[in-house]
Amino acid sequence: MADAETTGTEHAEQLSAVVTDRDGVRVVTLAGEIDHHTGDTLRRGLDGTGVPGLRVVADMHQVTFMDSSGINILIAAHTALMEAGGWLRVAAARNAVKRTLGLVGVDAFIDCRDTLEEALAD
Repeated sequence: MADAETTGTEHAEQLSAVVTDRDGVRVVTLAGEIDHHTGDTLRRGLDGTGVPGLRVVADMHQVTFMDSSGINILIAAHTALMEAGGWLRVAAARNAVKRTLGLVGVDAFIDCRDTLEEALAD
């Protein structure tokens, strides 16, 4: 695998998103809480506007909380990326976030993997 190249960092009140590229896959490494106040940071990291076929992995191993705002952003990003011929995967979600994804059924249509390496594999 090629080395990760940092292309940007976004900070909000309680959420950071570091965007890197790993062999043509955008990896958005998130840390903190995803809620109404920090959702724009997630939205910007996942935005694939104008990039056909963009493949994105949301690395959530450092996300400690996610409410319905995060769920809605993930669903919108998934839909937009799929319509443009790409995909969204969620990687390494902690138990609390994984439970939230499962309760609302997001894990039934967004590919959720246990590790970042699994999410990057085809």
